[in-house]
Amino acid sequence: MTRLRHTQLDYSLAGIAILATLSKESLEALKRRCVWRRYERGEPIVDYLDASDDVFFIASGEVKVTIYAHTGKAVSFSVMGPGEVFGEYPAIDRGPRSASVEARTDCLVASLPADAFRELLRTEPRIAEALLLQLVKKIRALTTRVYEFSTLAVKNRIQAELLRLATLGPRDGKGARVSPPPTHMEIASRVATHREAVTRELNRLARMGLIERPRGALVVKDIDRLAELVHFATGE
Repeated sequence: MTRLRHTQLDYSLAGIAILATLSKESLEALKRRCVWRRYERGEPIVDYLDASDDVFFIASGEVKVTIYAHTGKAVSFSVMGPGEVFGEYPAIDRGPRSASVEARTDCLVASLPADAFRELLRTEPRIAEALLLQLVKKIRALTTRVYEFSTLAVKNRIQAELLRLATLGPRDGKGARVSPPPTHMEIASRVATHREAVTRELNRLARMGLIERPRGALVVKDIDRLAELVHFATGE
């Protein structure tokens, strides 16, 4: 982990979604209260059940949210990118970390002490509202995943994960491009299966013409058709 030089070119909070309503002056003041660090791919940022309570803003790059079982098996929850915030749970309820977070790519992250974050929520109601909306979005996503785990076969859970990724990526006509793509192991961890099952299903979807896997990307060629497979499996 490398501490950044404090230059204007190195860091900015302007792209953080929940801070969008702050004035330029307020953003500058908040920036000065943050600690800025670069993390290399695979480097841990926070650990599961850690007692730390800083809140983190992703300025660039991606992070992976994971819980590791005692056996070493990884259970991945999500990938987060530029503009997103994590680590807010302990700052709100003063409990331990609910998951581990590590750099999925090289990234630049700002951390804000929990006391400063709580002060920000008290003094800036629009930020508190933005955070509430973000938390509801996370709860809805987790509810959907619990439903999928309870009702869908493995191949359909893989399809649902691909559909989620496609809706987050830039649209290209009927399809979407996911770059960088998740590894087969990452997808397997997110849908509670093994890598071989992911490989088989991706190969099958490629033969059906639904996906392509060019170097450095995953292309979903027809989002609506993929959605039909998932909705048919759920009976919707």
